[in-house]
Amino acid sequence: MMAPESKLASELQDISLGDRRLNHRAQQLIETLGAKPTQSIPGACNGWDETRAAYRFFDHDRATAKQVLAPHVACTQARLREHPRVLCIQDTSELDYTTKKGIAGLGPLNFESRYGMYIHPTLALTPERVALGLLDLHTFTREPGSLGQDKDPLRPLEEKESVRWVDGYGRVNELAETLTDTRLTYIADREGDIYDLFVEAPIPENSADWLVRVQHRDRCLADGRKLNEALDAAPVLTEITFERPATKGAKARQVEQEVKVVRVTLKAPRRPDRTLADVTVTALLATEVNPPAGEEPLNWLLLTNMAVETAEQAIEKLSWYLCRWQVEIFFRILKSGCRIEELQLETRERLEPALAFYMIIAWRVLHLTMLGRECPELPCDAVFAEEEWKAVYLVTQRQAPPEQPPSLDTIVRMVASLGGFLNRKSDGFPGPKTLWIGLQRIPDFVMALEAYRSVGDSYG
Repeated sequence: MMAPESKLASELQDISLGDRRLNHRAQQLIETLGAKPTQSIPGACNGWDETRAAYRFFDHDRATAKQVLAPHVACTQARLREHPRVLCIQDTSELDYTTKKGIAGLGPLNFESRYGMYIHPTLALTPERVALGLLDLHTFTREPGSLGQDKDPLRPLEEKESVRWVDGYGRVNELAETLTDTRLTYIADREGDIYDLFVEAPIPENSADWLVRVQHRDRCLADGRKLNEALDAAPVLTEITFERPATKGAKARQVEQEVKVVRVTLKAPRRPDRTLADVTVTALLATEVNPPAGEEPLNWLLLTNMAVETAEQAIEKLSWYLCRWQVEIFFRILKSGCRIEELQLETRERLEPALAFYMIIAWRVLHLTMLGRECPELPCDAVFAEEEWKAVYLVTQRQAPPEQPPSLDTIVRMVASLGGFLNRKSDGFPGPKTLWIGLQRIPDFVMALEAYRSVGDSYG
């Protein structure tokens, strides 16, 4: 009995690996792994035959991470065309396989004694923080003895790991040039504070905008001042107040910030291998006022190509930067939910396509979490297959599902209740963890419902 295609499998419906059977295996495999993402690959598969087929897939030379992600990237690009502004968040995360030395092709992490690889994806979001999908994935490893080479000022940028940020912006920019009704904004944390990125596209109308947190606050300006001096002299444009959520080692608290904005021209740094031009940018400084005693003040300094002339525009750009936290949640789902650092595959070539599957699975969890908050009245069949939402409704409500699909908010809360969400008035919206657990139970309910119908057809 074939299970109905879910919305997760539909992300790979146009996969093209050069073999119909290989394409079908990919669609089956994402369903299998998505149903039991916390399990090992043998634990997720149904028996040795299915496990062996999974390992054969990962060993196939056509099953690369790029080929696996290609249909999902196409779906992401289709989704982003429905929005006037899309944020393209890039970040890097390490995958630690120190205890699994048998994986060939990996290298040292921040210490020679730690062993693994790095992933550097581009996650597309709406300004309302709804994850639209992945646009890109770059992976890299380090050679033994290569730590610290990025800090060599005489080393060409193309030979440094940090070139990934400039190349990543370049790929976002290439996509932006094909869009007519959607504007892309590239967003990066302090590692992306690279001058070469700022001059990659000098603000033509069809390029991607960029917004980067500053690491080098003492940048020289074309007028002889330093960036810090220009900001010190600038007046306060506006003040903002918001609730900072709890993090490791820090309680939730209210934050008040003063915001300054100044338009400056950065003086081009000297490069041994190229000549760079000066570039005019906007600097936004948000400084916390009266932080609690003993706590580090929450300050941000951002640079962007976009002009910022009003308080509303400044607050908008700051809110866009805060959307970067969604990629941290994405990494948390990958590592804690999918447990990708527990994968035991023999080579990097086998590991990377497996990572691609789990990235699509992690995206779906993040997507549902935020879409349910921002579009609660959306019909649930926009993101759940008919058999999925009907099975969830039947199990949680103990009554026949309605003919018309309920709202997305209704079904998301039912799914999260399967993961421990209590759905009391004071509970707010479900988080990724309860939704994650609930999603894992759906395939079993669908299978049981299909089996029940099959028995009913056979025996009346």
